[in-house]
Amino acid sequence: MSTVAQPQQTDYTQDIVEKDKAHFVHPWQLFDVFNEEGALPIVRGEGCRVWDADGNEYFDAVGGLWCNNIGLGNKEMAEAIGEQALKMSFASTFVDLTNAPAAELAAKLAELAPGDLNHVLYTCGGSTANDAAFRLMHYYNNVRGKHDKKHVISRINSYHGSTYVAMSIGGKPGDRVPEFDYIEDTIHHITDPNYYRKALPGQTEEEFVDMLVVEFEDKIIELGGADYVMAYFAEPVMGAGGVIVAPEGYNRRMWDVCQEHDILYVSDEVVTAFGRLGHWFASKDEFDIQPDIIISAKGLTSGYLPLGAAIFSDRIWDVISEEGHGRYFPQGFTYSGHPVACAAALKNIEIMERDKLFDNVKEVGPYFMEQLQTLMDLPIVGQVRGKQFMACVEFVKNPETKETFDEELDIGKRIANEADKRGLIVRPIVHLNIMSPPLTMTREDVNFVVKTLRESVEATLVTLEQEGHWAP
Repeated sequence: MSTVAQPQQTDYTQDIVEKDKAHFVHPWQLFDVFNEEGALPIVRGEGCRVWDADGNEYFDAVGGLWCNNIGLGNKEMAEAIGEQALKMSFASTFVDLTNAPAAELAAKLAELAPGDLNHVLYTCGGSTANDAAFRLMHYYNNVRGKHDKKHVISRINSYHGSTYVAMSIGGKPGDRVPEFDYIEDTIHHITDPNYYRKALPGQTEEEFVDMLVVEFEDKIIELGGADYVMAYFAEPVMGAGGVIVAPEGYNRRMWDVCQEHDILYVSDEVVTAFGRLGHWFASKDEFDIQPDIIISAKGLTSGYLPLGAAIFSDRIWDVISEEGHGRYFPQGFTYSGHPVACAAALKNIEIMERDKLFDNVKEVGPYFMEQLQTLMDLPIVGQVRGKQFMACVEFVKNPETKETFDEELDIGKRIANEADKRGLIVRPIVHLNIMSPPLTMTREDVNFVVKTLRESVEATLVTLEQEGHWAP
């Protein structure tokens, strides 16, 4: 692993960086910074590690973007993708056409998903799967004659994607920039279950959950009652919003409210499904809730090809598909059920089952969280939180008061930059470092991640003190 700053860029690297700066508009691009610094060009990956264009090696503790579940460069996966591309690279699935991988995968997802989630809407990713679910629920309620039942309740700091509907459902303040528009008349946000940040002084976790449930019930009343509220969107563990693990019982109690009021429960498992918490799906196995719709993507193919799926219940299907009404369903995409992407997902599931990757998550995951907790002795670490292979370190200026550093300081990015120099990639989000490594991570890998992150924080502390931003 690299332990020093990367050498001067080669001509090849510089060429890539300049072309990238000139033509590639990146997701979440910071224009001023990007125009000056450019991006780090990654050219190769194997297992949990990646290499940049200059040959520097990194442990990718971000797992690509919550998605490299079986690891990079899996030859078996590459061969399955190639074989399917040679056999049939594309086939339309509109109306009365299908293909074998799409049908086989839909059946497999129905088998793996909890309860009566037996029907699949394929999309190209998590954002479009949330959009598809949104439209599906409109269709469902209109068929039932409940034309006013259209309001959606989500949570502050949630993330559900970047399409128009999905970003509107999401509640991260940093994503809601004034230059974009959002749906605001029918989409609403309530407090997220971040006990560290949102609990009142002296409030127990139980009291905090009580407060959130009451807030949810009050929001339903405020919107006119259950006849006006269509759905509640929730990640079992909030991912991009800071790896927020809700207090015990919260998810189940929010689900209970939905059941009482005929509100559809949409569990966004784009991150938590396919092993990140040690299960195919976390909703039922980890949190004892039976959603009406589960959203999946990312780990569905381990990031090898773009694919998303909204998996929904017999309850919804029986209503929308009832015969004798002449209805049809004008919803879908050119690449819905793409045969190569579906073949990749089938092979991905096969590899996970055969190689017992969930056992590794359940064995290494607790060790990962235990070792990360050792960082709590660092003077700017406010909290270490997470579950299994989802983790977050939150940095604060004052652990006693939980005061954060000025946002312009971008403390998370500073620490991530130091980690880069030492061969570790973590994901910075303002005052957070987030990690979601491949499910193949070992205990030895954990030791490297924690040791390197500690060194990166310590190096950042020296700089902060020199610049007058922090004093011991």
